[in-house]
Amino acid sequence: MEIVRHTLEPVYDAHSRILLLGSIPSPKSRETGFYYGHPRNRFWPVLEAVLHEKIPFSPDGKRELLLRRGIALWDVLQSCEIKGAEDGSIRQPEPNNLSRILEQAAIRAIFTTGTKAAALYRRLCFPQTGREAIPLPSTSPANCACSFEELCRRYRVLLPYLEGR
Repeated sequence: MEIVRHTLEPVYDAHSRILLLGSIPSPKSRETGFYYGHPRNRFWPVLEAVLHEKIPFSPDGKRELLLRRGIALWDVLQSCEIKGAEDGSIRQPEPNNLSRILEQAAIRAIFTTGTKAAALYRRLCFPQTGREAIPLPSTSPANCACSFEELCRRYRVLLPYLEGR
């Protein structure tokens, strides 16, 4: 087990309409310096399919796309003990303070990406925010039970919240 502290800044601005929350950045994401950095994670390909927009390769390009489309991105946890990227091994979780985003952006809906992120949000963040989160399936390669097509179908729930910016 390793103690991991969140080092990535949240992606958001005053025009963000939805907030997507993972659990905590994986070792590969921490190495690349941006969210969903593992090449086999399906997060970016799913967003590309759902938004009908080519996802840039660079972190700056991804950040610009998220902001242009009204998507805020961060994680539920500020720190925890974790073994590699195994969400199931998380111990001693400490939540991020989501109020910095919720007070500055007109967030219409909060979504969690994965079962563990959903459970951690309910336990640690909901008491602070008073706002329910809509759980989405994990895009991790470990979630091989969920096909790419099913992920895209489930992630299309984001679209109505992004309309009418």
